[in-house]
Amino acid sequence: MRSATVAAPVANAWLTPAELLLLGAVWGSSFLFMRIAAKDFGAFALVEVRLALGALILLPFLFRVKDRLTRSHWLRFLGIGIINSAAPFALFAWAAQRAPAGVVAISNATVVMFTSIVAFLVFGEKISKRSALGLLLGFVGVAVLASGKTSGGSVLPAAMAGVCASILYAFGGNFSKRYFPDLPPSAVAAGTVLCASLVVAPLAIATWPSTPIPALSWLSAVMLGALCTGLAYFLYYRLLYRIGAPRASTVTYLVPLFGVIWAWVFLNEPLTISMASAGALILGGVALSQQRAPAPKP
Repeated sequence: MRSATVAAPVANAWLTPAELLLLGAVWGSSFLFMRIAAKDFGAFALVEVRLALGALILLPFLFRVKDRLTRSHWLRFLGIGIINSAAPFALFAWAAQRAPAGVVAISNATVVMFTSIVAFLVFGEKISKRSALGLLLGFVGVAVLASGKTSGGSVLPAAMAGVCASILYAFGGNFSKRYFPDLPPSAVAAGTVLCASLVVAPLAIATWPSTPIPALSWLSAVMLGALCTGLAYFLYYRLLYRIGAPRASTVTYLVPLFGVIWAWVFLNEPLTISMASAGALILGGVALSQQRAPAPKP
């Protein structure tokens, strides 16, 4: 009995890092898929395909708790679905049409910083001097990223769209943890993604492309929905409930790394000096902001 008791904590100790690594790799690939598909679908049509497929995969988890759902749950699903899925997905898809996948992925790393700021401003969680310095360093990184250029054009609009999406993710992560304490994380993921898909549907229909969409773009859109939304949101909400929003959002340490790697391997996108510098500043700021101050000596 004792060996089984010891084995369980050891397994759990490896579970969270493993899920964070997998989630970082999966979400990092989303910028590659968006870069491929956005130009053919447009932002809203691509987001709708992504959300609809993600909702289809997650729906069985929502069905399990259907008897526990109230009108209040559905209203919260709708609000958080817009904040945490529909709006940021559309911003990232718009950005993917205008800048390399690596730039958009690096801007996503600011989620951790904004999650801490939202937790401080809205929920009164403390920010230490060390964390404040890390946040400042991260914002310098954002400025460096936004000042970069690629193929002779500025990436400022795309970088700012990515930052705005990260701010929305920060609100969504904090709200999800606090406003759905009575539901399993998989059901919350399903409800928010389903409501987000219903919100985006009219916009997708109105802007659906009139020309045939290439097979590669369809494949990328399917991967966005099944892999980067269905599987990824299932993992993310598990982590969110297990370790909390600030710690779960540290997956964004890994997202830009994988985003740049996938874009380099599959799209031959280069890593520019401004991207490397911005990534180092943002991730350095995130690391500093997440460090806990040493306990006072007795």
